[in-house]
Amino acid sequence: MNALHVPEARNGPVVVIGAGIVGCSLADELTARGWRDVTVLEQGPLAAPGGSTSHAPGLVFRTSPSRTLTAYAAYTVEKFGALRSGGRSCFLPVGGLEVATTEERWSDLHRKAGLAAAWGVQGELVGPGRCAELWPMLAAGRVLGGFHTPGDGLARALLACHAQTERARSRGARFLDRHTVTGIERAGGRVTGVVTDRGTFPAAHVVSAAGFWGPVVGAMAGVEVPLLPLAHQYAHTAPLPELPAAAGPGADEAVRPILRHQDRDLYFREHLDAHGGPRLGIGTYAHRPLPVDPSDASAVLPYDEAPVMPSSLPFTPEDFAESWAECAALLPRLADSAVADGFNGVFSFTPDGMPLLGESAALRGFWLAEAVWVTHSAGAARAVAEWMTDGRPSVDPHECDIARFEGAQRSPSYVRERGERGFVEVYDVIHPLQPPERPRPLRTSPFYPRQRELGAYFLESGGWERPHWYEANAPLAEGLRLPERDAWSARHWSPIAAAEARATRERVALFDMTPLRRLEVTGPGSLDLLQRMTSNQLAKRPGAVTYTLLLDEAGGVRSDLTAARLGPDRWQLGANTTADLDWLARHAPDGVRVRDITAGTCCVGVWGPLARDLVQPLTPADFSHRAFGFFRARETYVGDVPVTALRVSYVGELGWELYTSADLGLRLWDTLWEAGRALGAVAAGRSAFNSLRLEKGYRAWGTDMTTEHDPYEAGVGFAVRMGKGDFTGRAALEARGAEPARRLTCLTLDDPGAVVLGSEPVYADGVASGYVTSAAYGYTVGRCVAYAWLPARVAVPGTPVSVDYFGEKVPATVAAEPLFDPGMDKIRR
Repeated sequence: MNALHVPEARNGPVVVIGAGIVGCSLADELTARGWRDVTVLEQGPLAAPGGSTSHAPGLVFRTSPSRTLTAYAAYTVEKFGALRSGGRSCFLPVGGLEVATTEERWSDLHRKAGLAAAWGVQGELVGPGRCAELWPMLAAGRVLGGFHTPGDGLARALLACHAQTERARSRGARFLDRHTVTGIERAGGRVTGVVTDRGTFPAAHVVSAAGFWGPVVGAMAGVEVPLLPLAHQYAHTAPLPELPAAAGPGADEAVRPILRHQDRDLYFREHLDAHGGPRLGIGTYAHRPLPVDPSDASAVLPYDEAPVMPSSLPFTPEDFAESWAECAALLPRLADSAVADGFNGVFSFTPDGMPLLGESAALRGFWLAEAVWVTHSAGAARAVAEWMTDGRPSVDPHECDIARFEGAQRSPSYVRERGERGFVEVYDVIHPLQPPERPRPLRTSPFYPRQRELGAYFLESGGWERPHWYEANAPLAEGLRLPERDAWSARHWSPIAAAEARATRERVALFDMTPLRRLEVTGPGSLDLLQRMTSNQLAKRPGAVTYTLLLDEAGGVRSDLTAARLGPDRWQLGANTTADLDWLARHAPDGVRVRDITAGTCCVGVWGPLARDLVQPLTPADFSHRAFGFFRARETYVGDVPVTALRVSYVGELGWELYTSADLGLRLWDTLWEAGRALGAVAAGRSAFNSLRLEKGYRAWGTDMTTEHDPYEAGVGFAVRMGKGDFTGRAALEARGAEPARRLTCLTLDDPGAVVLGSEPVYADGVASGYVTSAAYGYTVGRCVAYAWLPARVAVPGTPVSVDYFGEKVPATVAAEPLFDPGMDKIRR
């Protein structure tokens, strides 16, 4: 196990910065796991610390496109629902109601209902009449329907803080208010203490749960925190006598579901005023972005100098005027009311809208629990507590891991641009492939100029511009008979992808694989490091390429790697995220160097039955199957360009990945392109690539498998060699049951014209039994291919199931895999 996470670490002092809902939840979760020396520092008073927690409206809608966030929100509901403070519940299960006033939103609510079923959240699509029953003030004639989630509700954040504070105190934790953090002490690359205006606190672990002050605390530690605070408008109406409420002593302030009118960026919840009269609270995301600099003393005042509290800024009525008109249109009775008061409350936004969790690679022992809203607070706190205690959260955290952002994605201008865009799009209907518009292009491969000349349609991932198809190939798509797509699945798709997939299967294609992460591991002891950290046998002669896994101590798949041994002490690894770099680097002994070489290199995948015909005339090396077998590597030349060639294929066809330095990338592309003309070579994009890899049954880490899955249930048990000696995760795999209870399963849709995209629920015997991970139309097999997590009893070839796509049950069948070339004849020739 990682030495930083051994159980004895619970004896080291922990300092949590911030006593908002995240800090209090974390103190409770840590002390419940045996940590005793826990100190929570707060710059304001504990009763209402003055951050976002103190003014948050407390909405908890669990359903999200992110399975991780849904799990965090579900735990928040479960935990707060069982908490009481001062005789009052910390959660009001009033439910949630999202209404649609446009066909696009109504369609999206069908998709959201599918997400809820996939993630195990109870929900129901309801008509206008039922919406009016749930919310009598609604202008029912404007509403097409709604999505009702009875288990959602309102978190009473301050009450939850108090309840968890008392529990943590009973286990030994200290909570100190009026302590302003002024510095973070460090030595030898580790955190050692926290300096405040009232003294210094030694610490083996420091967790920044400071909310929108996170960047300020991070700067003290030398850690970049890519977070943008933005003000969000919230207003209270005058009392509404016509709004029936359970008024009276001890009454709950809300009895009706939280109402979201996302077509106009609005939400509504009930309140009681000081006299017990009912009124509405209204939040809007329709106004201009209002960024806040937490380090600006004139913008964020100290608690005692702020008119209300530091996170509650003066209301700007001009920004609310348009939203008020939309409120009255949806709830006509508001036309006779008015805004009684309001404020601009500060919340945290990140470039991708996800929280920032995990330990910093720049400073060991310094953890972030930032950009977490009340909705996900208890779940995110549990994840960090598990991470600190056991070395792994029970819910895979890669979407929230602070390591996910590249250097360019942490620049202040990038964080601001994407953060403001995230605010504007909070309630927008976002397609899963929809790329942000700005700032782009940010990261481009050396082939980018040629890709633009070929009419590449670019999407973005990790800041990289990635061609999904090329308009130059449009003539190849003429005459192809393809199913007509619905409007949703037709977005960011083109029939050209089918032509590119066909060209790959029949001739040869060039794929830009540059954005895939590459690590270099060098030095004596590198083999020992990789043998200890990965699951497959790597003790092979130089020139060998091995597919292997990075497992955690519980046997979960934290990443998969392609390990090419280029010399006795030199390796090139195909990896997934910067977390892989951090994981290997922190375990590397002295003399072993692990570094990311992605930015200085590039890669072309040359795949197809004519790949050898294309490459062999250009190189002095023997590229025959006998001389250069599958899963082998060699360093040679292609034309004038020195390359590292790996004979691997993720599309199920003969071919190589050709790597070179970035400065020679364009020359490599041009050399291959010119030689490929006579063979009918094409440039092909990620859309075709994804189709081809699913036909071949290749898994995508982070989508098809994560730390929540072990290799055997994920279908990659072939990459585990239990007999090679000890490695991380081996003991857990040895102790597992004989057969997995669930499996990653290949499905084909019965209707050749049907398409699903991913994250849809899968039904077996009429019951939601799993969910789709990856899906794409298989142009070779002539139908949509989907991979899904299903119970092992269902994951039997021939078993009929159905996939819910926008409310329609699409018949599918469990298929034996791989669908394409099961004998590996096309790759090994």
